[in-house]
Amino acid sequence: MGERNIFIISGPCGVGKSTVAKEIARQVPKSALIHSDDFLNMYDEASSPPWEEQLAIMWKGTLALTNTLLQHDFHVVIDTVVEDELDWFCRHFAQMDVKIKYVVLRADEEILIERINKRGDTFMIDRSLFLLNQLENDTPFNKPYLLNTVHKKPTDIASDIINLSKYEL
Repeated sequence: MGERNIFIISGPCGVGKSTVAKEIARQVPKSALIHSDDFLNMYDEASSPPWEEQLAIMWKGTLALTNTLLQHDFHVVIDTVVEDELDWFCRHFAQMDVKIKYVVLRADEEILIERINKRGDTFMIDRSLFLLNQLENDTPFNKPYLLNTVHKKPTDIASDIINLSKYEL
């Protein structure tokens, strides 16, 4: 079994994480795509746990699924929002022959608002702008991994993430 890659694609809502993650999965042979939001959307209103518990379940589920896919020799692309979970997640792969690439996609506020409005998810605007500020300004670790998506095609963004060593952890 050769070296496998984990691509962690983070960023605020509406920045293009899903589009870029899907493109990476298309460009990298034998890869699998995990949309971490799927773990957040599996509850009905009556059984939905508190937000912090949902996040814990999402990260544990993402970790378990990533491990399973790596055991089956897949590269893994994760579409998620990373706040303070990166170190915890990466520690689980420290002894494995795995290269982890991490990127925080960004766009200007006006572009995010425009994209979110176009999607019809206007309720996500405040969360997106909060995350943009948090990921860019309140998390100094992210600075070298920021990638501006403005005026770039998803295919080019994906190629940069795949090919540039600057996104390796």
